[in-house]
Amino acid sequence: MAILGSMKIQDARSFSAEEQERLRKRVVLAVRGGMSQGEAARVFRVSRMSVCTWVGRWREGGEKALASAKRGRPPGKRLKGWQAAAVVNTVVDHTPEQLQFPFMLWTREAVQKYIREQFKVQLSVWTVGRYLRSWGLSVQKPAGRALEQDPVAVARWLEEEYPAIRRQAKRERAQIYWGDEMGLRSDHQSGRTWGLRGRTPTVPGTGRRFGCSLISAVTNRGTLRFMVFRQRFTAKVFLDFLRRLVRDAGRLVFLIVDRHPVHRAREVERWLGKHAEEIRLFFLPAYSPDLNPDEFLNNDVKQNAHGRQRPATVEEMEGNVRVYMFSTQKHPDVVCNYFQAKTVRYAPH
Repeated sequence: MAILGSMKIQDARSFSAEEQERLRKRVVLAVRGGMSQGEAARVFRVSRMSVCTWVGRWREGGEKALASAKRGRPPGKRLKGWQAAAVVNTVVDHTPEQLQFPFMLWTREAVQKYIREQFKVQLSVWTVGRYLRSWGLSVQKPAGRALEQDPVAVARWLEEEYPAIRRQAKRERAQIYWGDEMGLRSDHQSGRTWGLRGRTPTVPGTGRRFGCSLISAVTNRGTLRFMVFRQRFTAKVFLDFLRRLVRDAGRLVFLIVDRHPVHRAREVERWLGKHAEEIRLFFLPAYSPDLNPDEFLNNDVKQNAHGRQRPATVEEMEGNVRVYMFSTQKHPDVVCNYFQAKTVRYAPH
């Protein structure tokens, strides 16, 4: 129970609706009769804020504004079972843009608007949030997908091309790798930090910009091969990595990569033609990084090996990346987890 000076404030929440309404009217009537709001608060043992609120309501709407509202959930404010199922299916299978909504993502406000327009039911954003959680939905960072991606080509890869590669690899006792490369910059940062509200924390670091690159390849059995380099990614660099990959694998390698110009360079094609018994290249559909498990390794490195600390030199940056990659190499289960994402489950063990 709250204390106002030496006076105990009564808890009117335990009163009936009629008793609460009578109390409000008595307080306002006393103030209208000349009693100060502070004195009314002491006499009726309520808070000064309550007195101020009730007087304000009376001034705006008269005595009717002091009436008790009907308790309980307003009628027509709940979704029926079939309506809830329709909302879940819409959120899971469609984007707001597809429904001509002015939203990019399914926020509580977007779902609120959909429910209001589709079912004529007005819910608060807080109620919508409770509904979404109770339906098994959660706030998630969406995965990106290029607008140029061809769904037909993706379907062909999943249903025809990759299964054919897998059957061929089994016949020829080849090991399938997925490869990719990425650049790292000294000013990249990931994650968040705590700080005072309204005052954005600063992260100290060198003003010099530098970077290095990483090329890697993974298998669905947990094998990881990588190479860290500073120079521009060229056919010469790529061939250096391919030679290392062939040497370390000790068997025929099927390497799946994207359609980067270096991967299709004439110099690379000529070398592959001479080493067809050691390694062969296969290409993912255009604009489809989500189909490459090695992309999840890249994200892991950016988040945990590089983005959470600020290297002072390029040597320190390279060292951090190498240490993290060597550590990941020793844990095949971590590499296998990259294949658990929904978009790459087409490549099981």
